[in-house]
Amino acid sequence: MAYLAYYRMFRPSTFDQVVRQEHIVRILKNQIAGDKVGHAYLFCGPRGTGKTTLAKIFARAINCEKPKDSSPCGKCATCKALADGANLDISEIDAASNNGVDEMRDLREKVQYPPVAGKYKVYIIDEVHMLTQSAFNAVLKTLEEPPRHAVFILATTEPQKIPATILSRCMRFDFKLIPQSDLEELIKSVFEKTGKEYEPSAVSAIARAGAGSARDSLSIADMCASYSKGKLTYDDVNAVLGSTEWSKIADVCKKILEEDAGGAIAATEKILSTGKGVGVLVKDMLSFLSDCTIVKVCKNAREIINLPDETYNKISEAAAVADGHKLLRVTEILSKAETDMRYSTAARITLETAVFKASMPQADYDLDALIGKINAIERKLTEGVKPVVPEVKEPATEPNINKIPDRVPPIRKKAVIADYERSPFEEKAVNEKTTEAVQSDLFDGYGGKPSVSGIADKRSVFAKFIKSLRTTHKNAVLFTLCMDLDHTFEGDKIIFLTDSEAVFKSLTRPDNSKFVAEVLAELGVLDHEVKFKQRGETEYEKAIRELKDNFGGTDIKID
Repeated sequence: MAYLAYYRMFRPSTFDQVVRQEHIVRILKNQIAGDKVGHAYLFCGPRGTGKTTLAKIFARAINCEKPKDSSPCGKCATCKALADGANLDISEIDAASNNGVDEMRDLREKVQYPPVAGKYKVYIIDEVHMLTQSAFNAVLKTLEEPPRHAVFILATTEPQKIPATILSRCMRFDFKLIPQSDLEELIKSVFEKTGKEYEPSAVSAIARAGAGSARDSLSIADMCASYSKGKLTYDDVNAVLGSTEWSKIADVCKKILEEDAGGAIAATEKILSTGKGVGVLVKDMLSFLSDCTIVKVCKNAREIINLPDETYNKISEAAAVADGHKLLRVTEILSKAETDMRYSTAARITLETAVFKASMPQADYDLDALIGKINAIERKLTEGVKPVVPEVKEPATEPNINKIPDRVPPIRKKAVIADYERSPFEEKAVNEKTTEAVQSDLFDGYGGKPSVSGIADKRSVFAKFIKSLRTTHKNAVLFTLCMDLDHTFEGDKIIFLTDSEAVFKSLTRPDNSKFVAEVLAELGVLDHEVKFKQRGETEYEKAIRELKDNFGGTDIKID
């Protein structure tokens, strides 16, 4: 007997053997148990997820004389007859090669004949989206009102290409990609049944390469089992898949994340010089960056990626030199390069350009690159590296804090100094201050006793309020709304004044009002109010009005 591939040899024959798709299996089993079999089904979903397999199991189950837990028993006369490939009660049609109107007309004529061995005559039409419009029209009426003994099962990977008139006549089931953990269990069971020894990391690599498809995973496992004579290792799987050695991939990606453009380009050229395909290299780099992201953000990263310790340590080292924004930016650049290669005649140059761009954020004006620069500066500040700050000329009239009387407590002196820290909004006030004014701020209205809510605080509180809105990320819109506000104090209560109805309504909204109160509370102001004031005459408008009143009989022309 000819050799059977793993995905054919270990194809499920009962509902219980199907990997995942529990929502579909449960419905089909309940329909069989309740004798509520429909006349048309649509199985749609990604490749290798069990559409055709479930269709065959269902076709045998509805004809089985003694179904076991709604699955075909495989022992009754009907099951044995249906197992014969020459039996016509179950017909599997490939719509990719039989997509014409003549084939569908032939099916329409044959469906009238009753089944030979079983109760139902089942037609499984695979890749049904390949049928032409005329072919769909030919089978439309039969699909809606077939003979009592006929059941249609349509399978497709692209349901969006099927006419709505067909979709509305079918019971639709959407198949999902199979999780990696289930694929690993499937591959392990196959290796154990065939007596093949394996490393857990090798099985994980096969399952990842399968990308949610049981058929793809078993096909790769079949190749790997033939490649390795002894125990299947992780390196064996990489050799079969044509993947670049992980140490070289780690070297390239780490240099990119370290912003070593020269080293990254040199390492890329070294890999390409060995004959590796550009597309395979990009795919491996993206896979490595994906693992770096998992290590960076997931607490159970080791369990998720399930790699050998040596490989996991290399990924951890690369992830340690980058933050989330940098990983996201590099991944997006390489992903775009992978797409661009499909339309490029110079794929190698496309990759080299992407590597160069990813490793030089200082030459990139993309938003993520700018965020990366800011994060780098913050990291240097955290590590104690002082940034270069341009020299600021001190104002000539800055208050002489040393002249404040000794009876003023040191803590109040610090408060005054803090009040006079310059900002774009406070510089004018600082330049106009004198030492006497500072002393007055310390004692005025408080009987010579220092206070934390003196005039100095009130004069600078609005500037500090605007500065807080500008530097916070919570609500940057408020910064724009509050820039042109007038303000005054009624005791310790700050009053915001505006002649814009839109600004007034925005600031009095509960969420914005709460946020403003929180910011002011940090500055020591515990009460505020926003008032709407009618817009009055400007000095210019007042002067024009008085001029017209004084010279009422004269024609005044204003340019």
